[in-house]
Amino acid sequence: MLSTGLPQGAVPKLERPGPLRDRVYEALLELITTRALQPGQHLVESELAGHLGVSRQPVREALQRLNTEGWVDLRPAQGAFVHEPTDEEADQLLTVRTLLEAEAARLAAANAGSAGIAVLEELCAQGERAVAADDVDAAVALNARLHATIMELAGNAVLAELAGQVDRRVRWYYTPIARQRGRQSWIEHRELIAAIADRDQRRATELMREHTEHTRTSYHARRRS
Repeated sequence: MLSTGLPQGAVPKLERPGPLRDRVYEALLELITTRALQPGQHLVESELAGHLGVSRQPVREALQRLNTEGWVDLRPAQGAFVHEPTDEEADQLLTVRTLLEAEAARLAAANAGSAGIAVLEELCAQGERAVAADDVDAAVALNARLHATIMELAGNAVLAELAGQVDRRVRWYYTPIARQRGRQSWIEHRELIAAIADRDQRRATELMREHTEHTRTSYHARRRS
């Protein structure tokens, strides 16, 4: 365990090329999104710089950007901390996610071809195997890929852009409840894929709305427990 609480192997390698501050930003955002850096955790510039193999300056710039975007809280005389989302913030985001994804499911049912359905079915099979193996990280990543694929199959670029803006925050909220949702989440995915394959727009919309609502209620239940 590293001194900042990062598991061994959690620190991503910085990809080149690209401005160093952007690569440090992406690395820190990934650590926050996957909860390798936990909500409320103190972020020490010198330690993060050491883990990432960079100087403190790009880390400081990345933390300022993350603060602007609401991922990090900069507290006077205390330093930087991973933001702790409130119930209201989670509710607002997950409600917007339901609206976007329900429409994506409807459009996917109208537009998806056999190749797209096959991709969804394979992702679902991989997700089921990840749950069976209790591989939470893989399950979270596959969940995100499946939902992103449905968004692609919807064929609406504006809808996809809006969904992309909330995707990482959805992963952030979903990660702590992924094990709790477990197999049931992938049963719901199977039903949703079947509705899309049947071109049943009403049913696909309804199932996606129920699916995302289950995530929202599970998140709030976890927070209250």
